[in-house]
Amino acid sequence: MPLIRRILLLLILSTTACQALTAPTPTATPTATATFTPTTTDTPTVTATPTLTSTATLTPTVTSTPTATDTPTSEATPTITPTASVTPLASIGFTYDNWSIVDIPDNIKNGIGSPLVAFINQNDRDGVGDVRTPQPATNLETLYYGSPTSPGVRTPILQLSASTDDQVYIAPSGGAVAYFLEDPTGTTSGLYILDVTVGISGRVLPLPSLVQRGFFNEPSWLPDGSQIAIALETGYALDIFSVSRDGGLTRNLTAHPSNDVWPSWSPDGRFLLFVSDRARCPSWVPGDTDACNADVDAPPSGGHAYVLDMNTEEVRQVSEQWLTEPPRWVNARQIALSSGEPAFGDPEHTLWLADAVTGQEREVRLQGGSTNQNNLNEAWAPDGSVVVFQDGSGSTNPIVLMSNTGTQIGRNENLNFPRFGMSAAWSPDSTRVAIGGIGGNCPYGTRVFDSTFTAIATGNPPPSMCDPVFSPDNLFLAFTGVSPRIDGRVDVYVANNNGFGAVNLTGDLRGQIKLIGWVGGQ
Repeated sequence: MPLIRRILLLLILSTTACQALTAPTPTATPTATATFTPTTTDTPTVTATPTLTSTATLTPTVTSTPTATDTPTSEATPTITPTASVTPLASIGFTYDNWSIVDIPDNIKNGIGSPLVAFINQNDRDGVGDVRTPQPATNLETLYYGSPTSPGVRTPILQLSASTDDQVYIAPSGGAVAYFLEDPTGTTSGLYILDVTVGISGRVLPLPSLVQRGFFNEPSWLPDGSQIAIALETGYALDIFSVSRDGGLTRNLTAHPSNDVWPSWSPDGRFLLFVSDRARCPSWVPGDTDACNADVDAPPSGGHAYVLDMNTEEVRQVSEQWLTEPPRWVNARQIALSSGEPAFGDPEHTLWLADAVTGQEREVRLQGGSTNQNNLNEAWAPDGSVVVFQDGSGSTNPIVLMSNTGTQIGRNENLNFPRFGMSAAWSPDSTRVAIGGIGGNCPYGTRVFDSTFTAIATGNPPPSMCDPVFSPDNLFLAFTGVSPRIDGRVDVYVANNNGFGAVNLTGDLRGQIKLIGWVGGQ
């Protein structure tokens, strides 16, 4: 019985508990319905749905969106896309392949303390037999660094295909060499770099030619030989890139949709000088604002001169002249410019000086000269004070020395080189100028003048003198000379800085000789 009682008691308690819980809910429901009935009074606000019908009147604006979509569907860009056919090389792929190890002597690897003469011996023959006896071509050429004082002392640096010719570009220090190798099959053609300091050569650009969109662009070395600058096709235009000596670091230096060409570093490496058509054609990219149309607009023949300050990365235009030939550095600040194309019927070829720092330019015009001045093959002294040139304004081509204010300092009527046939070079201290011919057309012997155009050396051939260049230490003068005694053979000679005591450095070699310039000792 106690168990039954206990069960009954639990039933009673559970019943009571259920009743206690159900008791509050009736009182809660009136209050809940009371609170909900005011919300039902909000149902009139549902009549705000008619205002939605007013938004339906906004649907006409929806019809404006189809017209907005019509402008993209006008498909102006597809009509421009055919211009892509103008630029088959959409991008340039940098690479580093075709490596080879080059045996470089330690005295060259470790740096060149005194200047050496760099030259190429092309299609060298063996030394057997008479020099005048024709020998079969080898189709090879060798780059040498030679001593200016010891004719037999020279170091072979690199052996190349003879098709490379003089497309060899040496850093001023001599520690790096860029060269263009042409492969008839096209497999290994391109721009190569030899790091002389480690003796490794490799291809950095698989180019079919150094001509890009009609512009021949020589690579330009930084003075320390750490990198080169070169203009390359970039889709629709040309940009200037830098490539490190080891081929590992590349950079787009100009990154502009116009054509940027003919790069060259200032002697101190602070500025990169180049020519761009960006003032006339802001872009060659179809669809860009004010873009030129390659199907309609003529390709550029040149541009204006600009400098890129490597310290600030600022680009500054330094000339208003339209240039069709590369400008040149006179020194670390001054730039020599030439405007006009006398070779193509232009009556004038005028000389200008520009300042890389201020961006200002000025014309240097011969006082009392011809109205249509035709000043050719100019060579500025490194201090920028004077310039020597051929005066092609008349029927003859006298050589004129002019100050940077236009005053005539001297005039030579006896050196009658053909038009565009003179080559002049100044000594580093601007006290001497050597004048010769170009490319084997060397009618006169050694000719060296001082800064007042007074003759220092007036030698008679042989040897004659072409392509003179002074050594960076101001001690020597190198040039090519023609020997009429041996079938007009061209050799490399070195004289002292006055032009005396010329020594033949290449007389014991066979084949064609081409002078590249001085390396080392910088």
